[in-house]
Amino acid sequence: MVFYDPQWAVVTDVIPCEDAYAQERALLPEVVPMVAARDCIVADRNFCTMGFLFGLARRGGFFVIRQHGANVVGQLQGKRRAVGRDARGQALYEQALCLTEPDTGTTLVVRRITVELATPTRHGETELHLFTNLPPGDASAPQISALYADRWTIETAFQHLTVDLACEVDTLGYPKAALFGFCVALVAYNVVAVVKGALRAAHGAEYVDEQLSMYYLTLEVAQVATGMEIALGPEPWAVFQQMSTAEFAATLVAIAKHVNTEKYTKQKRGPKRQPPMRLSGKHQSHISTARILALRT
Repeated sequence: MVFYDPQWAVVTDVIPCEDAYAQERALLPEVVPMVAARDCIVADRNFCTMGFLFGLARRGGFFVIRQHGANVVGQLQGKRRAVGRDARGQALYEQALCLTEPDTGTTLVVRRITVELATPTRHGETELHLFTNLPPGDASAPQISALYADRWTIETAFQHLTVDLACEVDTLGYPKAALFGFCVALVAYNVVAVVKGALRAAHGAEYVDEQLSMYYLTLEVAQVATGMEIALGPEPWAVFQQMSTAEFAATLVAIAKHVNTEKYTKQKRGPKRQPPMRLSGKHQSHISTARILALRT
């Protein structure tokens, strides 16, 4: 279970679990004590349970969580009203909802933000409902919708962890070893986030968000770091240990200004080609690769 801060694009905490078949919801009792007052948890409907919502509220925390129709059912209050549109132009509606905790009878009134989807989901859903206890004065419905939309950045982070930072090492078969390797990759991800922050300050957010290739960036570190350790030794790096946070950040930005950005720019692929027609292997098991390639010309 990973805590991810989309504002800074870093992993803030992790709850390891050795059982690969464990449901994420089984770890929620460990999540609640880690939430501080005024923290805001953004999560998908898999985390929408009565115990979790009430637990976050008792800790003084806030949440933006998609409704799970089977787990959490409340009583709607008043009429649903239109509250504008989100960044994608989708209509937004808001209505109060009263939740009742089964064990204690405690009630919690939340805002239910309904997003009328421009295109249905793959399951045919035409709207989604978001629960939040953020006060309207602190977060409007469009801001709530934008917060939930940022939830997908954690999926991008997991892709970078898997593809670029090799967080899943096949030879680490023992659970503790696999979790250790994964957590090392999380630390490496945060280090890369610091480098990206320096590049963002030096070359702008558009370059980092749209053009910077994580593959080329991490590939250079993997190929060059060992050689630098051999060539330079530990002495040249000692100066960084004496720097304050502000000095270190300024130094990183100064170094980032000298980076050749074209070297780390994504290579955009051309338009997809229609795959050539090939014979079915049902009646003809032998396939000539040369003939298939010849069809492409």
